[in-house]
Amino acid sequence: MTAPAAPSSPPPTPSVLDLAPVIPVVVLDDAADAVPLARALVAGGLPAIEVTLRTDAALDAIRAIAAEVPEAVVGAGTVLTPEQVRATADAGARFLVSPGSTERLVDAMQASELPFLPGVSTVSETLALLERGVAELKFFPAEAAGGVTFLKAMAAPLPGARFCPTGGISLATAPDYLALPNVGCVGGSWMLPADALAEKDWARVERLSAKAAAVRPA
Repeated sequence: MTAPAAPSSPPPTPSVLDLAPVIPVVVLDDAADAVPLARALVAGGLPAIEVTLRTDAALDAIRAIAAEVPEAVVGAGTVLTPEQVRATADAGARFLVSPGSTERLVDAMQASELPFLPGVSTVSETLALLERGVAELKFFPAEAAGGVTFLKAMAAPLPGARFCPTGGISLATAPDYLALPNVGCVGGSWMLPADALAEKDWARVERLSAKAAAVRPA
């Protein structure tokens, strides 16, 4: 008699850092643009979308994308307070990104049980988060804080940290970051030019997203 097969465990949920080489950093003034924009990004190959909390439309935009674009992995960026953690989680955000971190903010992000990328720009900030068991981080502002050279120097002493560098990165410079062993993806907004958003030229956004999704390490 053949023994029944052991139940298989579900595959691990992929890290936000591994969904695509680029996470688009989105600033929306009109929540009505959220769904067509998200569909253009996903069609171009960028499913992880960071909607920043820099405008009054952000929460409604996250809510709309979560409800109407299920193939998108929508996250909240520029999360600064525990109150924003709760509000974005309630709106349907599936990951959180902050430009920096405090003990209170990290406590709230961990309590949310959502994946999160707290921002760092120094070795000490990175070490403090590693001590808390947080190994996936946003390196911000990437270019201003030392860029590729800084992250390359971080790889040997802090091999447990993985980064999403964001800030001043372009299609031309993204491959240099992606070539580093401690970089999973980069954040950027070059696929979202202001004139394309103003004109609601979603086809152009899709084309630029496809180029970003095709970026490979240098």
